[in-house]
Amino acid sequence: MLKTTANKITVFRIILIPVFLVLAYREYRIAALCVYLLACLSDMADGYVARHYNQITNFGKFMDPLADKMLVLAAMCFFVDADQMPGWVVAIVLFREFAVSGLRLIAAEQSLVIAAAWSGKIKTAVTMVCLALMLVFPVPAVQMVSSILIVATTIYSGVEYFWKNWSVFQDID
Repeated sequence: MLKTTANKITVFRIILIPVFLVLAYREYRIAALCVYLLACLSDMADGYVARHYNQITNFGKFMDPLADKMLVLAAMCFFVDADQMPGWVVAIVLFREFAVSGLRLIAAEQSLVIAAAWSGKIKTAVTMVCLALMLVFPVPAVQMVSSILIVATTIYSGVEYFWKNWSVFQDID
């Protein structure tokens, strides 16, 4: 499981999540930002290491995107709790994540694999950047623009996944 460097980096990212939350809730925003950015950068690092050194594993395929979702959703929950983001933004993100996961499960039952789309990668990057900006600039204008960008990229990528893979529903009992 943790025999590869890429998988160790993924687990490190997961370990950083509670550290980020403790710092954020204690209002050490700069320290929280540093930990958050380290976690975000570790996402790029583990992907690079996995591909470049042929360390792609089933554990990594499952845990890397899960670690991203855990990090982003933890940060979003912090912002909702701090009244810096409306709860419905998190609800939309969760709805999209569950819907796409369900789509992938239906496809898997048909021996199909739905690869990650670029819109999903862009959604993750936009969300990570927006959340970092909200840590740096805790002002209503940044919160509103960030929330709009997160919702827009989330909805777009979710619709795209279903649009491109609608055929998986044709063979359902």
